[in-house]
Amino acid sequence: MVTALSGSGPAYFFYLAEAMIDSAVEQGMSKQQATNLVKQTALGAASMLKQENADAEALRIAVTSPNGTTEAALNEFNSNHVNQSIKSAVVAAYNRGQQLAKDD
Repeated sequence: MVTALSGSGPAYFFYLAEAMIDSAVEQGMSKQQATNLVKQTALGAASMLKQENADAEALRIAVTSPNGTTEAALNEFNSNHVNQSIKSAVVAAYNRGQQLAKDD
């Protein structure tokens, strides 16, 4: 599971960042500006999550205004079962790691 989370994990974050950048560009923002904003957002979020006793769920709730833009985005994630897709991806990475370990 360590490999599925920490070994493969950076790619999961990069995948999300890539999608966010692509979406901003599709809406007319320059790629450079979108990239800079996503980088700063990732750094800020990571800094918040790194704080002692930080809880990802509590942080998400804290930055989500009722009926706001973040809630609209999260509702879209939920309607597309993004949470389940992420969980399935981590399990797939874990299972592949188990298989590779047996092959050695």
